[in-house]
Amino acid sequence: MHRREFLAAGLAALVSSKALAQMKMDDMSNMDSMPGMDMGGHDMGAMSKGAVTLPEGEALRELPLLANEANASGRFKATLAAQPATARFAEGLDTPILAYNGSSPGPLIQCFEGDRVEITFANRIGEEESTIHWHGMPVPADQDGNPMDPVTAGSNRVYAFELPEGSAGSYWYHPHPHGKTAEQVYRGLAGAFVVKAKADPIPAEYGDTVLVFTDLRLAADGTMPGNTMTDLMNGRVGDHVLVNGQKNPRLSVGLGAKRRLRLYNATNARFLKLAFDGAPTAIIGSDGGLLEAPVAAEDILLSPAERLELVVSFDKPGPVTLYTLDYDRGWMGAGRPADAGLTLLTVDVSEAPAEAAPPLPGRLRPIAPFGTPAVSRRLVFTETMTMTATDMQMGFLINGKAFDMARVDIVAKVGETELWEIVNQADMDHPFHVHGTQFQVIEHERNGKVAKPPYLAWKDTINVARGETVRLLLRQERPGPRMYHCHILEHEQLGMMGIVDVQA
Repeated sequence: MHRREFLAAGLAALVSSKALAQMKMDDMSNMDSMPGMDMGGHDMGAMSKGAVTLPEGEALRELPLLANEANASGRFKATLAAQPATARFAEGLDTPILAYNGSSPGPLIQCFEGDRVEITFANRIGEEESTIHWHGMPVPADQDGNPMDPVTAGSNRVYAFELPEGSAGSYWYHPHPHGKTAEQVYRGLAGAFVVKAKADPIPAEYGDTVLVFTDLRLAADGTMPGNTMTDLMNGRVGDHVLVNGQKNPRLSVGLGAKRRLRLYNATNARFLKLAFDGAPTAIIGSDGGLLEAPVAAEDILLSPAERLELVVSFDKPGPVTLYTLDYDRGWMGAGRPADAGLTLLTVDVSEAPAEAAPPLPGRLRPIAPFGTPAVSRRLVFTETMTMTATDMQMGFLINGKAFDMARVDIVAKVGETELWEIVNQADMDHPFHVHGTQFQVIEHERNGKVAKPPYLAWKDTINVARGETVRLLLRQERPGPRMYHCHILEHEQLGMMGIVDVQA
C-alpha cells in the first residue's frame, strides 16, 4: 500500500474502532501531557464545521503600536506580556484566548534598521513555559527565543539585540516552547515586527498597511476546541481566516490609489493562495525585505509563516476583494477544508480620485547573490506511522530522525556559505524555516524538471511541495544553536525539527 493510503486508512481504522490513540515517538512519550495535544478518543470529524457565525464588513482595524519607552534616538525599549485574555469574535460569545499586552494579534512593533532593541518579555500564561521567537530576524542565538531557552511561568526575560543596516523587512514574533508552540499560537500569540529602512524607495503616499492572517476555530459556546487527530496529522486548520483579528474587514481607498500591503501568514497550518479581484498587483518584497525590482503577479501563495510585500493599484471604482484560490497541499484522511472562495478583505474604491502619488520605482535595491558554497547538505522529509490494535506510532522526520533537544544535527561555521537540498518525500507540503538568517532559493526540482524561482529574494521560510526538492544557499553570521523545522506547528512538535550548531 502507498504510504499516503496507509496513513489515511490507519487513521480511519483507528477512529472507527474507538481505539486509544497514543503517540509514542523517540524522546516524546509525554505527548499526551502537552496542552491541547490529548490523543485519547479524538474523532477525526470533531471539527466545529463553522458552527459559529462571525460578523463581517467592519472597518479594517490598524494593529495597536507597541509604545517605545526609550527616550533616546536609535533605541527601542518596551514590554510584552503574554497572558490570558477574552475576545468577542461573535456576538454574545466570550472566547478565552492568549494575548500579548491584551491584544491578538499582538501589538505591531516598528523599528528602524540600526536601532538597538530591548524588549522585556513577561510570561503570565498560567503554569506554561513560553519564549518569544523573533522569526526571520538577524538576532544573536541567545536572543532568538529558541526551545532550549524557555521562560518559566511568572518570570521575565529581557531580549536585547541590534538591527543591522540592511535588515529592513517584514518579520514577526511568536512563542517557541517545545511541545506548546502550536497551542499558544492558535490561542492568539503572534504579532508583526516591521523593520523600516532609513531610505525607503517605496513612496510614502502608498501608506504601509500590515495584514496579519490568523486561523480561528470556535465551538458553539465560544471556546477554542483542542487539536484532533486530524489536526496532528495535517496541522490545525480552523473555520475562519481573520485579518488583524476580523473576518472580511473593509478598507476604503480613492480611485487610482496605490497601497503598500504587508501580508503575514501567522496560521498554524493553513496555506493561502490569494488574488485581488480586478486590481493589478506587484510583489515588492518577501520575508527579508524588498526585491531588486517589482514583479507583477496574478496570484500569490503564502505558506504558513511566509510574508510578502505588495503594491496594489486600485484603478476601478467599486468593491475589490482579496480572495482565496484552491491549493492542494496534500491532506491525510477525510475532511479536507475548502480552500477556495473565501473573501478575506474587501477594498471599497471610491469614485473620487486619490491624491496623486509618484510611480512605483523600477528598481528597489540590489541583492548580492551568494557565491560558491563550501558545504552541501541534504535534508529529507518523511512521515511514518505504524499501528497495533491499541497503539499508534506516528512521526514527522528529517533524515529519519525525530527532534531531540539534546542532539546537534548539523555543525556549521560562521560566515561559510552552504547549499541545502530539502527533499520532500512525504505526502503533504512542508514549509521549511531556518532560524537566525535569510537564505536565497536557487531552484526547485519536481519529476525531473528543474525550475528557477521567478525572482531573487531574501527568505527565511519556503514551501517544499510533496515530491519536490528545493535547493537554497544560506550563511549564518552569528555563532550558537539554531533551529530548522517545518512551520506547520503540529509537525514541528511531532518531530520535524533539528538543530544546527554554528561555530565561530
